[in-house]
Amino acid sequence: MELYKLTATELSNMLRNKECSSVEITKSVIDRITNVENKVNAYITVTNELAIEQAKSVDEKLAKGNKLSPLAGIPVGIKDNICTKDVLTTCASKILYNFVPPYNATVYNRLLDNDVVLTGKLNLDEFAMGSSCENSYFKKTSNPHNLEYVPGGSSGGSAAAVAAGEAILTLGSDTGGSIRLPAAYCGVVGLKPTYGSVSRYGLVAFASSLDQIGPFARSINDTAMIYSAICGADKMDATSAKREYPNFVANLNTNIKGLRIGLPKEYFAEGVSEEVKQNVMEAAKLLEQNGAVLVPVSLPSTDYALSAYYIISSAEASSNLARFDGVKYGYRTENYNNLIEMYENTRSEGFGDEVKRRILLGTFVLSSGYYDAYYKRAKLLQKQILNEFNETFEQCDVLLTPTGTDTAFKIGEKSNDPIKMYANDICTVTVNIAGLPAISIPCGKAKNGLPIGMQFIGPKFSEQSLFNVSKKYEDLVGGFNDVPTL
Repeated sequence: MELYKLTATELSNMLRNKECSSVEITKSVIDRITNVENKVNAYITVTNELAIEQAKSVDEKLAKGNKLSPLAGIPVGIKDNICTKDVLTTCASKILYNFVPPYNATVYNRLLDNDVVLTGKLNLDEFAMGSSCENSYFKKTSNPHNLEYVPGGSSGGSAAAVAAGEAILTLGSDTGGSIRLPAAYCGVVGLKPTYGSVSRYGLVAFASSLDQIGPFARSINDTAMIYSAICGADKMDATSAKREYPNFVANLNTNIKGLRIGLPKEYFAEGVSEEVKQNVMEAAKLLEQNGAVLVPVSLPSTDYALSAYYIISSAEASSNLARFDGVKYGYRTENYNNLIEMYENTRSEGFGDEVKRRILLGTFVLSSGYYDAYYKRAKLLQKQILNEFNETFEQCDVLLTPTGTDTAFKIGEKSNDPIKMYANDICTVTVNIAGLPAISIPCGKAKNGLPIGMQFIGPKFSEQSLFNVSKKYEDLVGGFNDVPTL
């Protein structure tokens, strides 16, 4: 049996029924990585020895009869902008190419408390800036469903690894759609949780008010399981929300009778491909046939959201990335005669083009004379967008939209047109601006064989509702676990 093709829920049950061991599961995933990684390029660092050591520890605990978490012994990969003690954390950047953190991010500590097995660190767009996973200093990741196409970004490595069977579960980060877009392109499930529900301690910051860590999986059960493990308040993160969270798996309920699903007209407008619209609407009608009520709604500020997002995120990025200057850690240029030249040359040589572009934009919109014209207006629009969402959720329980405007594009197709690349995020950025939760799930394939994704958006802390309606759709279509042949 090819264990790497199974979901975490299936593997967890097999472990407890002694039908396989954690070492066997881990070796199956390691063999898969060995066989297909040269095609997919999902990983920056593979941690085979550590994984086997952790898997043996789980098997020993199970042999002693210890009661373990459902995640125990499950191979998990982590995006390479999340700190892992003693394991390289590069952010896919030359400027951090040799950085080994002396501490763990809170999410990784929580996964270790659940006895997961770490398979390695996953590729991304440099410092999580991009929509295609082509901006990494180390490599370009490919879409497992067609290796000539991008997996989406910035968490492209995390999505591709789950889709290809190179990990059972992964973590990514989402600042403007960086979990949901690659989930849609790669045909897997991706959750962007409510801002503040998952600790950001140990996540290398891109835009602190928008960043959120979240999971990738091949089923709703698996997504709910790993989210239950990582959510919750953290004294190390002042922005984490202090509240109680339910067991999301135990509370799954697929009764959607009377559930009001809002369809915002702005997300089905010009710019979204007809094939994507058709698949999402067919999914909506299927849910309607099973008890849901479809409600036409409008979010008129959506057209301005992309501009607001790039102003706010770039402003915060220009501030956050100021710490990478070659003084304390990471890359330092060998070509300098004084301190100023050291700073200039280190940052010029260490950062890639996309990161430099956003630092320049962010510095400009924060500069004297332009702050009111750009940054202040963007923050006012942010408030307007949140108000519109809150008013809309008085008419419906969740919103349904396409995740992306189209399916994945070819590697290199949009590399020279950053504006065209930024437009890919139009269906996802509003969620980050408003701090809401959203989940992207597969809803069929296009004629070219590539997956199509749709997203459910809910009010703050409504993850359980998102899991419930997604689970209903998953059951209706027979599941999402489609590992391609490579």
